[in-house]
Amino acid sequence: MSDNGCGFPAPGLHSFLFKPIFEVGGFEFNKVMLLALISTALVVTFFYAAFGKAKMVPGKVQMIGEAGYDFVRRGIVYETMGKKDGEKYVPLMVSLFFFIWIMNIWSVIPLAQFPVSSVIAYPFVLAGIVYFVWVPLTFKRHGFVGGWKNITGYDNSLGPIKWLVAFIEFFSNLLVRPFTHAVRLFANMFAGHLMLVMFTVASWYLLNSWLIPAAGVSFVMTIAMIGFELFVQAVQAYVFVLLACSYIQGALAEHH
Repeated sequence: MSDNGCGFPAPGLHSFLFKPIFEVGGFEFNKVMLLALISTALVVTFFYAAFGKAKMVPGKVQMIGEAGYDFVRRGIVYETMGKKDGEKYVPLMVSLFFFIWIMNIWSVIPLAQFPVSSVIAYPFVLAGIVYFVWVPLTFKRHGFVGGWKNITGYDNSLGPIKWLVAFIEFFSNLLVRPFTHAVRLFANMFAGHLMLVMFTVASWYLLNSWLIPAAGVSFVMTIAMIGFELFVQAVQAYVFVLLACSYIQGALAEHH
């Protein structure tokens, strides 16, 4: 027990709040914003270094960049949208994938130790970017009437239930889809960070309470959670981009 008798300092929402690094005219700049800016700088710098002066015989950085670019292009975009429709969206998807992955991976980096995407504003903005790509694209591709049919799934062959189906599809596609797209990323990173904090704090707490075996078990769980988080961080970036490709592919697809 601590000196003030509060017991185990359980992590909670306060673990996701940070004091401003500086404040200017009511604008507060905090650690999460700094990590987001560094993530942006890392992605831009890496791909500029890889492809700014691309060579026929690639160096190590270019080879890594090509491997990452090709993974997203062939493994996600082409598999979901096809080469013909998907090629023009590859740069967007590559940017989203690596930006999200870097934001996630801060969770296990010493001193940073916080996934930016566990703050819901960031996944919402990224989901909003995808939303404002596929919705206008739907109407551009199919026209005003055809666009609404594509979004709502309106089909006369459904008979009397066509209006019910159209309402459900409208609600699902235009209102629920961007929400779930963002929350899926946010919730996984939020829960993962909370678990990491829990086992890390528990290890220190049990060690200071001289419960050495229990502290050892908690520490092993911390290491295991870090390994698991590394996997989840990449998977969440993959899933976010996969869904983005699926939504755009749906916008391009002919209505049946």
